[in-house]
Amino acid sequence: QLSPGALGVNLVVKELATEAKLVIKQVECLDEHHTNEALEELRPLLKLQHAHISLYQELFITWNSEVSSLSLCLVMEYSQGSLQMVIQSKREEKAVMDPKWMQEILGQMLDALEYLHQLNIIHRNLKPSNISLVSKNHCKLQDLSSNALMTHRAKWNVRAEEDPFQKSWMAPEALDFTFSQMSDVWSLGCIMLDMASCSFLNATEAMHLRKSLRQNSGSLKAILKTMEEKHIPDVETFSSLLPLMLQINPLDRITIKAVVRMTFVSGSFKSSCVAMTLHQQVVPEIITNILLEGNVTSILEAMENFPSRPEVQLKAMKRLLQIPEDQLGLPLPMGLVEVVVTAMKLHERILDLQLCACSLLLRILSHVLVQDAEAQVPWDISIICSLLSIMRSHSDSEQLITQGYSLLTIISSQVQVSEELQKAGLFELILEHLHRFSKDRDICFSALGLLWSLLVDAVIVNKDPVVKIPALVIQVLDTHPTDAEIAEAGCAVFWLLSLLGCMSEWQFEKVVELLLQSIRLSQERVLLVNNAYRGLASLAKVSELAAFRVVMPQDGGSGLTLLQETYQLYKDDPEVVENLCMLLAHLSSYKEILPELESSGIRALVREIQGRFTSSLELVSYAEKVSLSLEAALHSSQERKLLGAAVGEEALPEGRPHLP
Repeated sequence: QLSPGALGVNLVVKELATEAKLVIKQVECLDEHHTNEALEELRPLLKLQHAHISLYQELFITWNSEVSSLSLCLVMEYSQGSLQMVIQSKREEKAVMDPKWMQEILGQMLDALEYLHQLNIIHRNLKPSNISLVSKNHCKLQDLSSNALMTHRAKWNVRAEEDPFQKSWMAPEALDFTFSQMSDVWSLGCIMLDMASCSFLNATEAMHLRKSLRQNSGSLKAILKTMEEKHIPDVETFSSLLPLMLQINPLDRITIKAVVRMTFVSGSFKSSCVAMTLHQQVVPEIITNILLEGNVTSILEAMENFPSRPEVQLKAMKRLLQIPEDQLGLPLPMGLVEVVVTAMKLHERILDLQLCACSLLLRILSHVLVQDAEAQVPWDISIICSLLSIMRSHSDSEQLITQGYSLLTIISSQVQVSEELQKAGLFELILEHLHRFSKDRDICFSALGLLWSLLVDAVIVNKDPVVKIPALVIQVLDTHPTDAEIAEAGCAVFWLLSLLGCMSEWQFEKVVELLLQSIRLSQERVLLVNNAYRGLASLAKVSELAAFRVVMPQDGGSGLTLLQETYQLYKDDPEVVENLCMLLAHLSSYKEILPELESSGIRALVREIQGRFTSSLELVSYAEKVSLSLEAALHSSQERKLLGAAVGEEALPEGRPHLP
């Protein structure tokens, strides 16, 4: 249980299917009518899609029989960090907040609020503790509320008495339970003032300042003058902006769009995500046509001269995609990659531009790598983070997600960025997409391919998200049981997860079943076969139960018969045969399985392998281990028979082994 919010109790919970941490806010309601009213008002919030808004996962109602009351439960994302923690830390240090970081976070907040206001949605409860930090440079607005909940006067009065800080962020009219978009503007102004003044105002002084602003503007003028004297960064912008945001009369306040214009369009603020294109002048079509009629060089020049003009960037990219390869003058200049990525960063909210940019980048990189497999593409972590942010912004675009994963696979195969990608939250994003789009074949295939690329040489920074991967890969393979490409990618991921020890013991049996199923599905795919048998060997090495399931699958049949079929298909392929022998070697380490190996003809198979492959030391050592184990088991059986005869008893039966 976390500290209680203004409206109810906050509980950290774990989702059973994915083991993901979530928060449930339990809000006690007045009666059934009040509960249903709040539920209907909040239901549209489930459909929101924005990279900088923490979305509600689920809404439901519970009945507490002990106190005979209804509670509305709101399930939302869990995040440990918040803007409040950053402000508090700077306050304790008496340090000025980094202006570049503050501009980036402010840009994200503005972008999210503008998105909400365009949908006629009001946040109503905006304050630093409700701005979560999912990573150092990525924030999300959370805990969006409803009019029905925020106008519960009795509950608000109780909470205000318990914690006077709760209501200090609220606009003057909100204290009388009247909310509008202008109420959010006031709260955002208070947040900006707190970020700018945290180096010289303590928490209590800041609270009293916010409360005083509701009566007169004199205190704001005084604090702005102090900020100027202390040379607080961007004080000129704050001095012109905050008085317009913190007007007592809501009708006198400026809109969020106007705030964006003053800070990021007319002003000097910079942020990677603000949709500035909505407020900028459009370049006349005649100019773009003239600029784009030439060759690749002139198109690149047009893109460089008009980086903030989305219509120029989009038309240029479409032109490059349409030009036949024999007229492109391949390979395309690598400087084009930087120009395209810059356009993607500046115009994150424009889906058509992002789709075109991804297609163009894939075309450029494929040609570069065909010409020179060792060529290095100029990627850095900021580009990768921007690509992830774009995918989060357009979380419903299946085409963009697929293209993004294809690009990230190329990047991760070229440079050692696995750790940076993990820190940027890529594993969590893949988990989210596999969960949401388990029926989308293209997303699942590209996500599994990227997982393979990330895990193959990875140093795992944080195991928590990785241990959740097996359950979702199981779900994907169950959803696409006849797709050979999905099976091939899934087998590769299962093998790596088993090597990394990121699979739970209770999952072993199901994974063994899926690996055997994949082999039966498409034995002609040598990569699938190799990775599936490697995965089976890895599981059999650490789990006797997994070994039994290889020998005797739950769905009937025999894994040993399948293994012998595979050998007949690949008897001349030493890599496949080595993986078969590795699996047999691990199976033979369990005494209870040896009789099954003997009765299935594995002794003869191993003898043939030893005769055919004499130069492969690893293969021969695996085969030798199986042979010795079977020989030892045979001698042990003969001794038991002799002992039984000597004492006049029947020898113990040697039937199929029993599961423990």
